[in-house]
Amino acid sequence: MEAQLDIPSKTTGRHSKRMYKKTWFTLYLLLAPALILLFIFNYIPMYGITIAFQDYSPFLGTAGSPWVGFKHISYFLHDEMFWKVMRNTLVINFYDIVFGFTAPIGFALLANEIMNKRFKSVVQTISYLPHFLSWIVVAGVFYQILSPTTGLVNDVMEWFGLKQIFFMSEESLFRSIAVFADIWKNVGWSAILYFAVIAGIDVSLYEAAMIDGANRIRQAWHITLPAMVPMIVLLFLMKLSTVFTIGFDRIFTMQNSLVLDVSDVISTYIYRIGLLNAQYSLTTAIGVVQSLLGFVLLITANKLSKKIVGVGLY
Repeated sequence: MEAQLDIPSKTTGRHSKRMYKKTWFTLYLLLAPALILLFIFNYIPMYGITIAFQDYSPFLGTAGSPWVGFKHISYFLHDEMFWKVMRNTLVINFYDIVFGFTAPIGFALLANEIMNKRFKSVVQTISYLPHFLSWIVVAGVFYQILSPTTGLVNDVMEWFGLKQIFFMSEESLFRSIAVFADIWKNVGWSAILYFAVIAGIDVSLYEAAMIDGANRIRQAWHITLPAMVPMIVLLFLMKLSTVFTIGFDRIFTMQNSLVLDVSDVISTYIYRIGLLNAQYSLTTAIGVVQSLLGFVLLITANKLSKKIVGVGLY
């Protein structure tokens, strides 16, 4: 008996194409609300960039305000305050990258070494909790702990015979305190992606390493850390794209007039001259410069990452 070949008919092919189109249509339909919201809140407001090239007046609107070209951008770039707030922004972001970005990596590696699963879950859960506190609460906690009169830190220093310090008014200490507060608040939450990567590592790799005599440190160095590298690179690139920006709420809630010289960053400067002094065109121009610098840095870092490490955002 001759074997019969199962040749698909044209009808079957058309049915498969309809099912394929129906499936993708459903997926695009699910994606549509997010795309619509993205377009409304992220792309339509881009029209406001025109304010940076005008002497904008709320009474005249964008259509009636006179055009002045690059006047505000040139003013900001030549203003001494530009270099001051830019320096403060870059320095704090540098501390955030060196200490704040590496802290979740170290925390994930250390938490992975906890053998008791229940205790590990408790540690991870506790580390997530500060992320859900507002910066107003966090700043209040740090002001209380570091207070020269009622603060726990100064009480301990006084017990050891040391002089009390009003930490929040010391310019030399503000940046370190701001970075430490950010680490305390976000280290657990930032480590979630690293925990997910670690959970996906094949257990047989650790078993093979143990057979070869590798201790826990060598296993972490040669197995866990290499598996985390793609995620580390991606998050590092995203962090670099924000190196010219910094969270307004963290700095604004922790700064005061005594440390303004080292705490005044671009976002707080924009708030002060934009909302309080109503210089809308100047603040929009600052935002344009800030965004362009971040965009150029992201593109450059992504190309270097793909060339050196082979991993990039796109």
